[in-house]
Amino acid sequence: MSTFHLINFGCRASHADGAAIKRQLLARGFSEAETEASEVAVLNTCTVTAAADAEARQVIRRIHRSNPQCKILVTGCYAQRAADEIAALPGVTWVVGNSHKHALVDILTGGPSTFADSEGLPFPDGAQNGGDPSANVETAPEQPLVLVGEIGDTFHFAPVFGDDRTRPTLKVQDGCNARCSFCIIPQVRGESRSMIPDKVIEQVRELEQNGYKEIVLSGINLGSYGRDLGRSINFLGLVERILSETGIPRLRISSIEPMDVGPKLIALVATEPRIANHFHVPLQSGSNRILRMMNRRYWTTQYAERILAIRERMSNCGIGADVMAGFPGETEADHAESLRFIESLPFTYLHIFPYSARPGTPAAASVEQVDGRRIHERVRELKSLIAAKRGRFLHGQIGQRLSALVLHKVQDEAPVALSSNYLQISLPGSDITPNTLLDVAIGRIHGSGLVGRPA
Repeated sequence: MSTFHLINFGCRASHADGAAIKRQLLARGFSEAETEASEVAVLNTCTVTAAADAEARQVIRRIHRSNPQCKILVTGCYAQRAADEIAALPGVTWVVGNSHKHALVDILTGGPSTFADSEGLPFPDGAQNGGDPSANVETAPEQPLVLVGEIGDTFHFAPVFGDDRTRPTLKVQDGCNARCSFCIIPQVRGESRSMIPDKVIEQVRELEQNGYKEIVLSGINLGSYGRDLGRSINFLGLVERILSETGIPRLRISSIEPMDVGPKLIALVATEPRIANHFHVPLQSGSNRILRMMNRRYWTTQYAERILAIRERMSNCGIGADVMAGFPGETEADHAESLRFIESLPFTYLHIFPYSARPGTPAAASVEQVDGRRIHERVRELKSLIAAKRGRFLHGQIGQRLSALVLHKVQDEAPVALSSNYLQISLPGSDITPNTLLDVAIGRIHGSGLVGRPA
């Protein structure tokens, strides 16, 4: 067998893993099929919500119905959490947890892994089915091969070269040592671990040599970068090294926890034109009572200090947050307090999530689950609030010139660019090559984005 189709789910870190899987499969002689009519389907899954699990199951069933001969390999966070549940689905041939994802191509081919680094063991102790790497595409067993074990302390880097994105994600950190009461991620990603700084620099240089103009630094808990490597290594120092030792034109920081957004990082972003004017700082709730129940590690006053410090230094910065509605025990008063807090801060967008119980988490065991209808009403109220705030922010862009990167995306037959402050800009009448950095004069608002022309 030689054709594969890869489907990614979930966060940017997961997509970085998926890009690495794709690269390794191509390097081993597989060819990519544009549709699911392939010999192998690889699903790189997410399990952060029940909806993410359901979406993966739906795709597995769809592939099996449309292409019964296709052998399906399921990997990622859902595979790590519920391997037996996935293995019971028709069409599934392999279930490969995050513990074995770095050796996925070996599992398909039986050859030596180029995905694992020199310190990694392709098949750690504790793997189901004995960690046997001999099963390959041609000799896959009738019963699904399940490879899920303990996640080790080695960082398996995920290079993204050869991917067709204009904004490749470089995952420099994996895992999380926090224990938020609603979150399953530490169980399926393991403890926090980091790519060594020299390897990061090597990867950024190779991305630069391949012509990329913007890269996104990503991780599961990005601000914890380096804490496993030594006291002198941290995320701020890594960003400074990338800026001083590479020529990458633009660096964007993905989601970073509020207590890791310190004055030095804010000052660096504010004064360095090569860093995107964009912060995404998860909030989850604007109620201190709920934050404590979530086991979040800050108060609303601490959070607000950091967001206001960003706005003080960067008046036109894109500022986003994750917000959860309907956490167990959240009352109408808690929700109203959260709305007031969000209204008081200069957010330009929100990622809003209805609470989803994750098996094995403390929150899932709570007897104070909120009615689903009330959760969705709260989601609507949050969406209405941020729509008004975003509208005001978009209006403030009219007449400005924004630095933007042209994407591999077309809207209404016009190229689309992404601004430094995280706004999509349609460029009608322009014929500009994707992966081009340019200044754009903003003319008007269109939907949830902007319309402009090259300046």
